[in-house]
Amino acid sequence: MNDTAQRPALPDRLSVDPRSPHYDAAIFEHDIGIKLNDKELNNVSEYCISEGWVKIPAGRALDRKGNPMMSKLKGRVEPFYR
Repeated sequence: MNDTAQRPALPDRLSVDPRSPHYDAAIFEHDIGIKLNDKELNNVSEYCISEGWVKIPAGRALDRKGNPMMSKLKGRVEPFYR
């Protein structure tokens, strides 16, 4: 069962926040994974392949609007479909 033809191409930049201009609901219908420097991360909120960074929540800290504070990790980013 190879359904790779039905999957949209992964963009250069993607965010899980629906308010972001880099959000794409069609991609999140499929299970995707992110590797940073050959290590798979499970809590990525946003990534950019060309700039080489991912954003992950920084513990339990929240900003004044109640959103989690983000940390930016840099390296080689590889998104993939699971």
